[in-house]
Amino acid sequence: MTESKILTHEQAVHQANQWRAEGQQLVFTNGCFDIIHLGHIDYLEKARQLGDRLILGLNTDASVSCIKGPNRPVVNEYARARLMAALAFVDVVTFFGEPTPLELIEAIRPDILVKGDDYTVNTIVGADFVLGRGGRVETIALVPGYSTTKLIERIKQSY
Repeated sequence: MTESKILTHEQAVHQANQWRAEGQQLVFTNGCFDIIHLGHIDYLEKARQLGDRLILGLNTDASVSCIKGPNRPVVNEYARARLMAALAFVDVVTFFGEPTPLELIEAIRPDILVKGDDYTVNTIVGADFVLGRGGRVETIALVPGYSTTKLIERIKQSY
């Protein structure tokens, strides 16, 4: 069942269009989501509460390596996608391998674009596009002390 939430770009766009036709508010966020932790859960749950459906753009393994370095991701893209899809508040997971999710955002056309509060509206990729269509851009407060990088460092120090 969780695998059915993992869609290609084309399938994700089709599903978004269906939901939009039904009058549902679409929320979009993106990220690497490597080694799932409380911060991810809290963030995604709050993102979903902003609308009717949450579409998650997940970085491919290659794009995670470009962003985070050659030793990342720790968890491969298929496993990360399945973990994200298993969350009740995530409606669709779709991959993107481009340097930014702009192309995916433009195709999905979300009503609400969400990132963590380590970003500002001016630094969120796709914000201009979403705002230009009359949508909203929101930031969500991150849970202090939780990040995959910090978790990896803690594990390395412990062993």
